[in-house]
Amino acid sequence: MMMTRRAFTLVELMIVVAIIGILAAIAIPNFVEMQYRAKRAEVPANVDGIKTAEMGYDAAFDGFLVVTTFWPDSNFIGKKTQVWGTSTPSFQKLGWAPDGAVRGTYRVTTTVAGSTAKGADFVVTGRCDVDADKNEATYTATKSINTFFWNNNDTY
Repeated sequence: MMMTRRAFTLVELMIVVAIIGILAAIAIPNFVEMQYRAKRAEVPANVDGIKTAEMGYDAAFDGFLVVTTFWPDSNFIGKKTQVWGTSTPSFQKLGWAPDGAVRGTYRVTTTVAGSTAKGADFVVTGRCDVDADKNEATYTATKSINTFFWNNNDTY
């Protein structure tokens, strides 16, 4: 009586390894892109928060508060988070602050010069570069226009 052994051949195992490799080659870049999207999602939410705070400030004081330079740091936009800090008198006066460290940098400008522009419209701008490829994602919002994404290559 002869016993037969049942097992996978080397060819079958190599085919399985090749299939797993192909699936990984497809899945890993998609996974990385989804991570970038999740990190970038903080910026439009913060822009919306600043927009809401500006509209509340306008209702209370008949003008918009201007933050002329990007905060927290206009020179550093990258993968790492930045501490928001407490030394932002304009954002403190506006009554808005993020819940923690941020990946973007933010500012508010108006169509009329001055620290509190009356009778003007404001533009909230948030920038980030979560993948550090030197191609910034920029989000803007105004009193009448909801948050809008744009960069040098495309818009969404």
